Amino acid sequence: MDKKVLYIISAVTVIIVVALGYAYYMNMPETPDDNDAISTPASPDTTDNKEIESEEPAQTSAIPGEYRDYSEEAVLATSGEKLLFFHAPWCPQCRSVETSIEQNGLPDDVTVFKVDYDTNQDLRQRYGVTIQTTFVLVDDSGNKIDSYVAYDEPNFASVERELLQ
Repeated sequence: MDKKVLYIISAVTVIIVVALGYAYYMNMPETPDDNDAISTPASPDTTDNKEIESEEPAQTSAIPGEYRDYSEEAVLATSGEKLLFFHAPWCPQCRSVETSIEQNGLPDDVTVFKVDYDTNQDLRQRYGVTIQTTFVLVDDSGNKIDSYVAYDEPNFASVERELLQ
């Protein structure tokens, strides 16, 4: 083949690769803003308008599960179970876990804090995190209780099974 044909084939290949990359990027799920929070979907009303025998309203002490961006202040101010999710936007497993959380919600009294894996090296070192998709269960003071890597089973059900028994 002559050089002109090779240049044309190379140019077409580059254009195709760029177009596929752009299409992939445009179809990536959006991430919530810093101030957005995703709450667990509310359960449907199952009373069917039947008369309630008790005059006292049912009291719920459960706080709906929440998925939000990490800040040290938010962790300290939040009650219930707290999980730090070391997430990387380029990681397919991380996106799968995030989709699982967004579609299925979180259990009551559980807050998952999304920590950017790439920009939080100090937190990674503090909690001994060496791979994205790591969840760290912390106490009210932010001290590590336990951790789990959801890389091989990238969904929140595996995290719940391993850390929230």
